[in-house]
Amino acid sequence: MEIGQDEIISVGLVLTLLLLSRVRDLLDNSGLFAATITGLTVSLLGHWTWLIALLSFLVIGSLATKWKLEEKKLLSLEEANEGLRGWRNVLANGGAVSIIALYNFISPGEEWIYFAAIASISVALSDTLASEIGSLDVRTRSITTLKSVPAGTNGGMSPTGTVAALFGAILISFIGMVFSPENSTIPEITLFILLTIIGWLGCQIDSLLGALLENRGYLGKHSVNFLATLSGSLMAIFSYHQFL
Repeated sequence: MEIGQDEIISVGLVLTLLLLSRVRDLLDNSGLFAATITGLTVSLLGHWTWLIALLSFLVIGSLATKWKLEEKKLLSLEEANEGLRGWRNVLANGGAVSIIALYNFISPGEEWIYFAAIASISVALSDTLASEIGSLDVRTRSITTLKSVPAGTNGGMSPTGTVAALFGAILISFIGMVFSPENSTIPEITLFILLTIIGWLGCQIDSLLGALLENRGYLGKHSVNFLATLSGSLMAIFSYHQFL
């Protein structure tokens, strides 16, 4: 089988992801393994442009995780393992886009696929920035009752976290717009706006699931993250078929 340019770029990006993760201590050993599988799945079964967005999520999200880490430790709000992400975290945030990549391999050529793939990553970064940056905001309220709750509470929302969530969605949406397929019929500005809205809404879905299911022990943190990112893909599919 002849190896094409896209495949070479894909493998190069995966190697870059692994090298960057090792040098910058972004992932532990299990996370590196999961990132390798996820990266190859997303880039080879989907497209290497998807991996650009996923790599951006990893770098920005990991930086946010380590932001004011000592303060988070004092409040027991820090990620485990000194902020290094493990395989559960990788699959929670990269599982939905991997499913879309698998579908693309089985049934290629459908225009909504790119939209759905980037939408899941938009939700992932939106939620990560909301959690990591908003966790220190004492003005946190429950998304279901609007009552004041301790900073970092599952299902909590704060002014800082809300703005950070929007910023995260905008970042991935911009990347998604820049690398959108040349043959796409979706106007770039429309794609950007929809990806931003879906990313922010997906973050709110994560908060709702956290308040209603995670706090009651029905779901764990990573299951909530996966369902939220999957909701991003589903919202993109619905939006495409209903409005585009």
